[in-house]
Amino acid sequence: MRYIFIAITFLSVACKTSQKVQAIQSAIEKKDTAQTVLVKEVPKVDSEAIVKHILGKVMNKKVDFITFNTRINVDYESAEQSQKFVAYLGMKKDSIIFIKIVGKFLGISKVAMQIKIRPDSVFLVNEIDKWVKKTSIDYLQDTTNIPFDFKTIQDILVGNPVFLDSNIVSYRAGNSQLQVLMIGDIFKHLITLDNNDFRVLHSKLDDVDMMRSRTCDISFGSYDVVDGRSFAKYRLISVSEKSKLDIYLDFKESSFNDPLKYSFNVPKNYKRK
Repeated sequence: MRYIFIAITFLSVACKTSQKVQAIQSAIEKKDTAQTVLVKEVPKVDSEAIVKHILGKVMNKKVDFITFNTRINVDYESAEQSQKFVAYLGMKKDSIIFIKIVGKFLGISKVAMQIKIRPDSVFLVNEIDKWVKKTSIDYLQDTTNIPFDFKTIQDILVGNPVFLDSNIVSYRAGNSQLQVLMIGDIFKHLITLDNNDFRVLHSKLDDVDMMRSRTCDISFGSYDVVDGRSFAKYRLISVSEKSKLDIYLDFKESSFNDPLKYSFNVPKNYKRK
């Protein structure tokens, strides 16, 4: 059960550092055929402001929506097992998330689990063992050991960056990529961006708490325009703490702002837990 939530919703320091990005200083050397002029005093560039401007562009590129429908082919591999299943998703922004998980049993596709998530609650229907359970949104945090709230979950599902923080400690600019390191209350987050359009390419999350070894790598790929939005159709999530779990998410038939395609049904004869 734990892996289902990690696969569908993931992901995946104590005191913020006072270190700031130091200003970039450069010497400009001007040459011509007659003489060489060396500029000794050069205005400082506020590199922290530059990075915050870049992250502002990242935030402006976040996927906005009213509703979202998709089918996700999920493939996960752990030290104990590997499994493939399909998740059908319908989501209304800031309101409700429906997830229907379909797996193969004896070669036959069958609904294994239905999940309804609201900002304050989670409703589970186990179609295999015939039980129903309603619990608080804290269930997701307890199950995955990751600080999820409803908005974080919906950002993960539509491919928006999560656990961004204003405490930027460094950045590196290359020809094709930008890397920004920020430190929050829980995670150190190294985010890699496309240098041209600021699409998120990779997120690496590590616990600030040195007593834990939890880390998560999220890669975004196969970007496409879906209903006018830049959308990552493929994602690879690697989670490790005591053991490693690799999750492959392949999004199919995605659409924004259409009526919700998937509903949530609770059989009356199922056991309440």
